[in-house]
Amino acid sequence: ALDAGRGAQRPHPYTIQALNEELRVKSEKCSAECSAQRKELTQTETPMRIISREQVSQLVPMHRVIDAVAQAFAQLAAGEAVVPLRQHVAVPPVDGLVLLMPAYLQASDALGVKLLTVFPQNAASDLPTIQALVVLFDTATGTPLALMDGTYLTALRTGAASGVATQAMARDDAHTLALFGAGATAFHQVLAVCTVRPITRVLLVNRSAERAVQLAETLRGFGTPIPPDVRVAPSAAVALREADIVCLATAATTPLFDDADVRPGTHINGIGSYTPTMQELPGATVARARVIVDQRQAAWAEAGDLIIPRNAGMISESHVVAALGEIVRGSVRGRTSDSEITFFKSVGNAVQDVAVARLAYTLAQKAGVGTEIVL
Repeated sequence: ALDAGRGAQRPHPYTIQALNEELRVKSEKCSAECSAQRKELTQTETPMRIISREQVSQLVPMHRVIDAVAQAFAQLAAGEAVVPLRQHVAVPPVDGLVLLMPAYLQASDALGVKLLTVFPQNAASDLPTIQALVVLFDTATGTPLALMDGTYLTALRTGAASGVATQAMARDDAHTLALFGAGATAFHQVLAVCTVRPITRVLLVNRSAERAVQLAETLRGFGTPIPPDVRVAPSAAVALREADIVCLATAATTPLFDDADVRPGTHINGIGSYTPTMQELPGATVARARVIVDQRQAAWAEAGDLIIPRNAGMISESHVVAALGEIVRGSVRGRTSDSEITFFKSVGNAVQDVAVARLAYTLAQKAGVGTEIVL
């Protein structure tokens, strides 16, 4: 008996088989009621929209992304955003890294989190080195609103950050762009810069000539605003002698070129390094540049391009003039002369992801794009 040994309780007369049969009968009896209740519940719940990489790419034009990211940085600078430092989870056996990046933007009515993995060894297997998901929540109820591909979105918003910085800091007559790197974020660096400045020539510098050639073909095939004149530069020095704007999008741990090669008046976007030991830009160039960051706290915690020259005594933390949002808000100038070297250093901020995710979700709702599910 099932209840045997329970003191004064009456032994249960059912066998296991009989109990299972009773449960089966009860299950069938209430199935109609359960279905009705479930239907009533789903009608009152907010469905979550799943948005794919392809759908995000078709929905969200770069100029809209640049505007959304600019507004996000402005809110961040004004203290209208809640953004803790991102959490890092190391995966030592494969040199991998998992990043947790939440953010809340009150004025944009945006709440979300990005989960991102960086596995450099994937490159040897032709797998993406950066992969991510973004989850968007309702700011009033916490209900999940959307789940979308974050890999493409990361490249998109990283490009947009360079677009915002270039618009605010590069010379108006800048027309030649030099890009270092041909990885996941490279294409959108070019697209964003070409969206905000009349670029007529793009020069590519990359360790793998083959990947640089492939990127050049992709860029030339895109069309406006990317110019047809896209070529692989023979060296970093040659590219820098001609460049008005430079984008650094590599995983370098030592500087990519000599300080002497950087022309006066050049604007540089540094978006590749994101740890204290990574460095793309010579410390001497940082020391003579007007430096703007995405967020001071994050930059001094993670940006090797700043931490390494600071630790070498080349700069102090006061060398950072402002956060990008302060320039967007008009409280600080991005450039003070045409001969000044300007440097925007970004380690990436969750406000970018959440702002762009909110934009993608809004456009997907209007277009009826994506797959709706009830969890």
